[in-house]
Amino acid sequence: MKLPTGERRVIDLSVLVSESLPASWPGHMPFTHKNWSWYAEVENPIDPVRSTGPYRTNFFVMDEHCGTHMDGPTHFIPPPGSGLEHAGELGTITGDKVDLEQLWGPAATIDVTELSGTGDPGESPEILPRHIEDWESRHGDLEPGEVVLFHSGWDRHYVPGAAASPFVHDPLVSGDGPGWPAPGIGAMTLLHERGVRTVGTDAPSMGSCHDGAPVHQYALSRGMLFVEMLTNLRLLPARGVHFVFLPLKLAGSTGGPGRAVALVD
Repeated sequence: MKLPTGERRVIDLSVLVSESLPASWPGHMPFTHKNWSWYAEVENPIDPVRSTGPYRTNFFVMDEHCGTHMDGPTHFIPPPGSGLEHAGELGTITGDKVDLEQLWGPAATIDVTELSGTGDPGESPEILPRHIEDWESRHGDLEPGEVVLFHSGWDRHYVPGAAASPFVHDPLVSGDGPGWPAPGIGAMTLLHERGVRTVGTDAPSMGSCHDGAPVHQYALSRGMLFVEMLTNLRLLPARGVHFVFLPLKLAGSTGGPGRAVALVD
């Protein structure tokens, strides 16, 4: 993989993770971050901790698909011999075995903000092949190996507390709000035919809030990877960006959280 040279501006594309943010998928392990040792012996009635040394350290508990994270093959693809639908050899490629070169490269940022907020309650508006083809008519065809980033603007809902409800709770849990824009099988088929191997989104999931499995099963079974819950895609040009995502190297994982950045010409 050829890395970019020359001066670059670095843009952080990773959401902040904290207990007050909608960092975890509803119904999954909530993100927890606690102190383990402080600089000195202290009395803390809320979170009592006995210091073990003149230093501070914290611990956290989090789901593999918390905050900005990667979906690896085993997230939806069972191992061969399991007898389950969609099982295959990619069901043995855990997150620690994913080729890192697939997670960086020149990126194409496709603006689909026109779809944001247009879905019915509990349903995601679909990113169609024509949205990709319209972008290509203005910026040129997608090239094999390019990373495609869907800029939906949905990250504007990623805020602390009750105001975070529109991000994932309202569309997914209560069904009171519109879902985030999500690509259907048609759009993912077009990307696969173009040779795109990694796709990112600033939404909670690449799948729709009303039927999220099919697009995962289609793409992950074909060796594609997803990076979900990105942010700041509004700051990126359509082209002229080098995308980098480095997940934690977790043994046997189905993906995992990490740090995403864009290197802008």
